[in-house]
Amino acid sequence: MSLSYTQHTLEKLEQLLKSLEYKVRYEKGSFKTGACILESSKVVVVNKFSNIESKINSLAELIQNIQADENMLDEKQKQFLYVLKQTSLQL
Repeated sequence: MSLSYTQHTLEKLEQLLKSLEYKVRYEKGSFKTGACILESSKVVVVNKFSNIESKINSLAELIQNIQADENMLDEKQKQFLYVLKQTSLQL
């Protein structure tokens, strides 16, 4: 299964991260999208100027690599997370 590069997919990824208590921020700059923990608050910074495909690939890759507490998710989000974990991204 591959992800569709739509605004809806981007919003699902953002909502999944928010449910996992990550704050998603869009910033200007010449950097790659990434996640970090600042004084115990989880922050994902997305490059505002990246195209939607790049944003989706970056967020999906981040989600694949973080330890997700599935107890924080509803059933649809758990299913989406499972699909993400099984998806290999074509970067």
